[in-house]
Amino acid sequence: MRVILLLGVLLLLAGCGDSQTSSEPRRFTTDIDNPYWPMPPGARWVYREGSEKVVVTVTDRTRTVASGVEARVVHDIVTDDGEVIEDTHDWYAQDQDGNVWYMGEDTKEYERGKVTTTEGSWEAGVDGAQPGIIVHADPRPGPPYRQEYYEGHAEDMGQILSVDEQVQVPAGHYTGAVLTKDYTPLEPEVLEYKLYAKGVGPVMTLNVSGGSGREELLRHTR
Repeated sequence: MRVILLLGVLLLLAGCGDSQTSSEPRRFTTDIDNPYWPMPPGARWVYREGSEKVVVTVTDRTRTVASGVEARVVHDIVTDDGEVIEDTHDWYAQDQDGNVWYMGEDTKEYERGKVTTTEGSWEAGVDGAQPGIIVHADPRPGPPYRQEYYEGHAEDMGQILSVDEQVQVPAGHYTGAVLTKDYTPLEPEVLEYKLYAKGVGPVMTLNVSGGSGREELLRHTR
């Protein structure tokens, strides 16, 4: 299983145009310093979308996923009018070239304080699930790439459209932002555009199909 997974990761890297990056676990680090989404322990992002508030915090914890890669644990909690509706632990690692990989997530959705579903949870190396690149080391417009893969459950894709955008959110005005198109074949009617600011990370997400939400960064601390 481990060999098959690692070969799949290597093919993914080749498909994304990344240079000679090994998929061996020892080639990854939990010290994530990619300029388009640096994740030092303690970093925190607060977003707002309508009545929902999203708080993302980089913890000082790590987790070794089934593929053998040690990943940084990032806690993502969503509340609606103060009530928790989603609680997720995401796992990220950075390869030797600086690409940030998404290694899986443990997610729970809540209704009236009770878990209603864990759909979307996955872990690289379990049941055929494979990691994907969430942020490139040297972003440039190009073909689509896989952000995560767990067949039938998590199949997010991304495509870089531009690397020189500007964006205004409550947290500030940013230039030189990377614009991506995010979608999934599991929900073909859904399409999002996302903007990443250098030195900060994701600052805005726009639902342009399958919804009309606008998630904006309120504040960011490191």
